[in-house]
Amino acid sequence: MGHADQIPSTRRGAVPRGLSTTGPVLFSYGFRPFFLGGAVWACCAMLLWILTLMGTIDIAQGYGAPAWHAHEMLFGFGSSVLAGFLLTAVPNWTGRLPVSGTPLLGLFSLWLLGRVALLMSDLTGNAIAVALDSLFLPTLLLICAREVIAGRKWKDLKVVTGLFILSVANICFHVETLMEGAPDVSPRLAIAAYVALVIIVGGRILPSFTRNWLAKAGAARFPAPYDGFDSGTIVVSVLVFLAWALRPEGVVTAVAAAAAAILQVVRLYRWRGWKTFAEPLVLILHIAYLFVPLGFVAIAASALGNMDATAAMHVLTIGTVATMMLAVMTRATRGHTGRELEASMMTNISYAAIIVSALVRPLTSVMPDLSNLIHAIAGIGWILAFALYLVEYAPMLTRKRRKAIATGA
Repeated sequence: MGHADQIPSTRRGAVPRGLSTTGPVLFSYGFRPFFLGGAVWACCAMLLWILTLMGTIDIAQGYGAPAWHAHEMLFGFGSSVLAGFLLTAVPNWTGRLPVSGTPLLGLFSLWLLGRVALLMSDLTGNAIAVALDSLFLPTLLLICAREVIAGRKWKDLKVVTGLFILSVANICFHVETLMEGAPDVSPRLAIAAYVALVIIVGGRILPSFTRNWLAKAGAARFPAPYDGFDSGTIVVSVLVFLAWALRPEGVVTAVAAAAAAILQVVRLYRWRGWKTFAEPLVLILHIAYLFVPLGFVAIAASALGNMDATAAMHVLTIGTVATMMLAVMTRATRGHTGRELEASMMTNISYAAIIVSALVRPLTSVMPDLSNLIHAIAGIGWILAFALYLVEYAPMLTRKRRKAIATGA
């Protein structure tokens, strides 16, 4: 992302920005603390949920353990990885210096405060916990909006809009949970925001990374360039997601979701991902995106009553969102810490683990009698995926900087 040699801004009265050359390496760039924090929380939050299902512990009883689990996957783990990506990618898009050092530490502390507050909500009370958790996403939104507007990169306002919807969904999640006893519309709205970001940003990075790798491999044919078909597919997909968020059942939603699935399959085919089998670091991006049309199929099945709604959502949350996040985390960490853009055996195993989790978890819809076993396998696959990331990549995130390798993101 091209800012490895920049000096922090020293303009009088300005918030310190640019790559910090003093203090902990962890807070020298946005991806470092947030990828690390997100991976740690992915493991810890899932372990706590498994122990809760087993009856070993009780967590967030006043808030509701199922709601806590859903929230921490969507807005705890998910928002951390999204922050790490945006705080690293947006400076590249706008040409402006990234937030670093003390301001980055402050932002990460807000995220961490939300995790602790909700986990300890039985002690603090739900109102205080919710108020503290609600600080992070709006703050991240303001930072990203400021950078996009100051850099006059108006096309990137689409990404800021997705972050805005996610911020609203987080607040709505709390309101629904506290007033209705369980979230309803807000989880679907959050999932829609995440997948919309995958569709928009993925349409930028997947063809680019694939083209670069194919060119290096000496291929003669490359991914189709962005055109009207991509724009139309994005518009249709976003509209279908909004319809699903507001009205998840019915024939109209099912037909619309099926149409969106077909368009997304065609879009993915145009990127020629099957030609990248020799490099899992690129291939995993295409596999993650494949869960977009699969998610639309699951939405259609759920809308017709042929699939459990929660199982359908997990096709998107684990298959699309978490798998794409892990793919981006591994690639960006390697590129921005000076490592070669090649997947190791440990990285490949982590990819396999998250894919198994994504494929297994929706099976509760067709094999309810085996739901405990399915939950266990999916949970173990999830933890294994992010634990392996920590084993391999935590040292890269916390150790001395190397000259960054361009990642194209």
